[in-house]
Amino acid sequence: MRSLSISFLVGTALVGLASAVKFDLLASTADKKDETIRCFSQYAPKDTKVLVTVNVGQGYNQRVDLNIYEHSEQTSVFAKKIDIKDEYNNAFDTLQDGEINICFTNTLDDGFVASPSYFREVDLEVNVGTEAKIIEEITKNKHLPNLEEQTRVLEAMVDDILNEMNYLKGREAKLRNTNGEY
Repeated sequence: MRSLSISFLVGTALVGLASAVKFDLLASTADKKDETIRCFSQYAPKDTKVLVTVNVGQGYNQRVDLNIYEHSEQTSVFAKKIDIKDEYNNAFDTLQDGEINICFTNTLDDGFVASPSYFREVDLEVNVGTEAKIIEEITKNKHLPNLEEQTRVLEAMVDDILNEMNYLKGREAKLRNTNGEY
């Protein structure tokens, strides 16, 4: 029974801490790029490491731009990358609790007319928390065997889940005590 609960815990960790999406980004002319902007958001708590990895497919006479920002009263820009060619990585720490917005535009060069045949395939992966820290460390070192990498990532995810469970347990006790006072 214990191994079954650990397997469930590890499986839950794999699903909860990373998100990925693959999509086609239509191209438009510079004057109409606001019509084809594509945005995604990911919640992240304050002071949390976030790693955004983008892979952009080939495209003729097209420029893919990226803007990563935190939406708040005073918008904080984490990254602004113009003309992503292949792969782009950006790691940063959040400034407050809330949504991180990741927006893409695909602009055609002057002289080209927008059509459905002009698009770029984009693969976006967002890692949050300990998983982002470990992946960033692994990409810097590049010498750990694959099994060891996976083990370290899983161990960090389990630690995150245990910390979250302890936090929720404390909150439940606090709420129970509050209810008992009346």
